[in-house]
Amino acid sequence: MAAVAGTKWRALVLVGVAELFAMTLWFSGTAVGPELAGMWDLTPAETAWLTNAVQLGFVVGALVSASLTVADVVRPRSLFAGCAFAGAASTALIAGAVDSGVPAIVLRFLTGVALAGVYPTGMKMMASWFVRGRGLAIGVLVGALTVGSASPHLLRAAGGIGQPRLVLYGTAAIATVGGLLALAYEDGPHQPETAPFDPGAIRRIVSDRGVVLANTGYFGHMWELYAVWTWIPVYLLASFETSGTANPEQRAALLAFGTIAVGGIGAWLAGSAADRVGRSLVTSASMIVSGAACLLAGVVYGSSLAVVAPFVLVWGFVIVADSAQFSTAVSELADDSYVGSALTLQTAVGFLITIGSIQLVPIVQRAVGWQWAFAPLAIGPLIGTIAMLRLRTLPESEKLAGGRG
Repeated sequence: MAAVAGTKWRALVLVGVAELFAMTLWFSGTAVGPELAGMWDLTPAETAWLTNAVQLGFVVGALVSASLTVADVVRPRSLFAGCAFAGAASTALIAGAVDSGVPAIVLRFLTGVALAGVYPTGMKMMASWFVRGRGLAIGVLVGALTVGSASPHLLRAAGGIGQPRLVLYGTAAIATVGGLLALAYEDGPHQPETAPFDPGAIRRIVSDRGVVLANTGYFGHMWELYAVWTWIPVYLLASFETSGTANPEQRAALLAFGTIAVGGIGAWLAGSAADRVGRSLVTSASMIVSGAACLLAGVVYGSSLAVVAPFVLVWGFVIVADSAQFSTAVSELADDSYVGSALTLQTAVGFLITIGSIQLVPIVQRAVGWQWAFAPLAIGPLIGTIAMLRLRTLPESEKLAGGRG
């Protein structure tokens, strides 16, 4: 028994590190987006699509993979590694062979398709080793995704400013190492079966009160999350330039990394807390704080580094802390006959929503400036909190976190 316990923690570390490395691809284009926009004369909408194309590609990849039950046909470690390699190749192509927006956006879309074989597959790999403590384990995996997503900003701060191709090559190389690490993974004793996406199950999903409320919480969370992750580097740079902070570009890149990466700690701690005190409570608390930060960002804008840094670090900590718990909640609330379809639908709709909010922020910025550009995002956490607090009062909440709600 002790040997099995030790092996499962080793497996979690292996999958977590592989996930962290592979997910550096997600924001590789975003981190260097402003520089590519200057080089290629991109519009703000085209620059946003360097991120949105990944979101859309992920949705398409997830739906196709679930519909064709790819994870049942291909061994998880091979699927993870192959997709990491494909995403790395697409990113390296942008650096080495692209000099305009359209082909870069197409390759970013293909990167998103590839990442649909990395993140969900990583969750399946992790779940094969964990039954008890699965909320914590999923939280660790989301934490790895978070730190990986932040890494391009660290590469940029560490010597990539003004060298977007260097950042792209760097993230491609790191993702390749993640794929190689995944090849060392061995399946655990609780390998879950992958249920295909069943469009016919949608009626049951949208009529299941508990699932609908958990999904509403997730959708509100996603409305805010990726828009903040996409635009926080630009907000920080504008704020530092306004306050006259020294070396604004390097400090903005470094703090953007910290803002996103600290969410990895938040996801880990929230996963542990949700298993103990309840998922609805943890998700609500996270959204209340992050939603308030969308509004307070306008108040602290242009302040000194000593004010802005702790503010965005707290924001980054809470903004993703609840993320894994929405998926865990749906897995507990949905009937076993359609839980796979419920999770696929949740992910697909959630990432589609992010496309709208990512596009909205620069529109608001042109109207009112970066000071209040994040304010409309607060509506998402507000709606999400109402949904999760409502779920907490219903009998369905007894299915969450072993009856803790």
